[in-house]
Order: sequence, then structure tokens, then C-alpha cells
Amino acid sequence: MRKIVVLACICLFASCDWFTSKEDKTQELVHEEMQNINFNEVDRYPMFSDCDEMVSKPAQRICFETTLLMHFSRTLEDFDFVIDTEVKDTIYVDFMMDRNGSISVLGIQKNSNIDDQMPEFNGIITQSLKSMPKIEPALKRGIPVNAKFRIPIVLNSN
Repeated sequence: MRKIVVLACICLFASCDWFTSKEDKTQELVHEEMQNINFNEVDRYPMFSDCDEMVSKPAQRICFETTLLMHFSRTLEDFDFVIDTEVKDTIYVDFMMDRNGSISVLGIQKNSNIDDQMPEFNGIITQSLKSMPKIEPALKRGIPVNAKFRIPIVLNSN
């Protein structure tokens, strides 16, 4: 008889999970899944038309950054800067690409020497970003998302 009572108690305690609603179970699964998502990373980087979306994520990033830097390089080559002293510096451009593929500059980090010698630099970079060819936005779980990026531009006046 004791065995039956003990078995009944174990079944009673174990069955508590059977009575939770489907909504509670769904909420628990959603909460668990949300904890596993890294919101600081995208699943697919923004894509230019000449980038291959079937390659690995690091290769997508390299294609994206290389295409951006080539565009900046071509833009800067079109301008003749008058520079008093030698410039050898790295400038960081922070920008946001929205879920529609539009780009907006968030900030440009550079030293004051660049500002003094090339005051029009910010405008050139901003205009260069706005004249980019069509870009497919970054994806997270198959959904277009906003994404922030930081691109280094190395200036060398030699």
C-alpha cells in the first residue's frame, strides 16, 4: 500500500507540468529563443550586386567592406587636396544602413590635423556614401534589419 501512495505522490508532483497552458509553454519557448539571439550580429551582411550571397559570412563581410573602400578610394581620387604637411592617418566612418538599404552617416572620427588640412572631408565622405550603388540590407533571421558599421579609411599623402 505504501508503494502505491508513494507512486501516486510522485505522479502528482510530476503531473504539475501537464497542467500548464499552451500559451505559457509558448511564452517560455519564445523567451528561451530570445535569449539565444545575438542582436549584435547579422546573419547576412549587406550585399552589393557584385557580391555573392552564397559565400560564407566572413567572405560576405570582406566583399561588403572591400566594395565600400574601393568606392571611397575612387571618390577621394577625384579631389585634389592641398596639404601642407604629410598626412598618414586612419579615419573611422560610422554609418547606419537601414532596412531599406539607405545609408546615413553617424559620425566620422579623425584627428584635428585632418580637419585643418581637409575641412571638406566630411562632406565628401557623406556624399560618397549617399551615391553608393544599390545595396541589399543586412538580414537577421531572413528579415531586413538596420545595421551599424565602422569602416577605417587610411589616408597617406606620400
